[in-house]
Amino acid sequence: MHMADALLAPAVAATMYAASGTAAGLSVKTLTQDENTQKLPTMAVASALVFAGQMINYTIPGTGSSGHLCGGMLLSALLGPQAGFLSMIVVLTIQCLFFADGGLMALGANIWNMAFYGCFIGYYLIWRPIMKSSLFGKMEPRKAQRARIIAASLIGCIVTLQMGAFSVVLETTLSGITALPFGAFCALMQPIHLAIGLVEGLITAAVLTYVYETRPELIRDVDLIAQSSAGRSSKPLGVVIFTLAALAILTGGVFSHFASGNPDGLEWALFGNEEAGYSANMGLDEDNFGVRSQAAEAAASLQEKTSVLPDYAFANSESPMGTTVSGIAGSAMVAAAALAICLVGRFFRKRKEVTEAL
Repeated sequence: MHMADALLAPAVAATMYAASGTAAGLSVKTLTQDENTQKLPTMAVASALVFAGQMINYTIPGTGSSGHLCGGMLLSALLGPQAGFLSMIVVLTIQCLFFADGGLMALGANIWNMAFYGCFIGYYLIWRPIMKSSLFGKMEPRKAQRARIIAASLIGCIVTLQMGAFSVVLETTLSGITALPFGAFCALMQPIHLAIGLVEGLITAAVLTYVYETRPELIRDVDLIAQSSAGRSSKPLGVVIFTLAALAILTGGVFSHFASGNPDGLEWALFGNEEAGYSANMGLDEDNFGVRSQAAEAAASLQEKTSVLPDYAFANSESPMGTTVSGIAGSAMVAAAALAICLVGRFFRKRKEVTEAL
């Protein structure tokens, strides 16, 4: 669902930058007050896992399309909405600058569409209410907790991905792209992202269930008293972090080679997949669509200079090692950047504490 610059008018792109920037600023302010020391390694490894997961497109059967993990729900369940949102910004920014995945002018919109809904709407309106409810109350407490995790993951991913897909339609409409009629674009975007959201929900539920079974205190809003009364012992934090890190490396460096070659949901809606025998959908020209602007051209020029591994490959090379290097290097960059955010937050929090003490 990474939007290209051609899908946005500069005014709409600037508005989305402002909206995402405001949410980021409020998140940073909240993060400087967070004293959770376990968040540092968890934030780093979870962000890397989301980056790697986004490299793997999974086929949506019978459509000629594919989808990939967004990760907002996963990160907000582990880190909270604010830290999760900042982690998603790190993922999407590194994808944009170093791998040319999504337009630079469209980055603000991509952050809003792929991160804001999953992290804030998904957490406050879906994850936390379900986790704190008595849903599945007749089951044994640990099983009920696990069932709520699965339900919240599925519902959260489906709903927030629908909201993100609708935002893409709305943003292109406000940009005045006449080749994309609102009704037709919406009719293509919403159903395909319903299927994509379902698969993401299953992936999210699988990861969170593993964390719950091994280190439940890492998951937000889990009833640790019920977990303790069930006599469950946790694995060492280092083991869980190492397992998730190894999964990120394997996903980005190895499993990414088996990603679907079908266009993702947004590309499928715009261009179809006639080459594989499916419909043309809107049938836009992939080399000439949308709006042109000086802002978009300037952004594209800058992105061309920063993208060292465009499309997750070596430039002008079809070597599969490009994908492996992209997956491992990108995951490491995301982990380092996420860790840096946490350390900066801790620095300013301690500085504030010292100032108040004086």
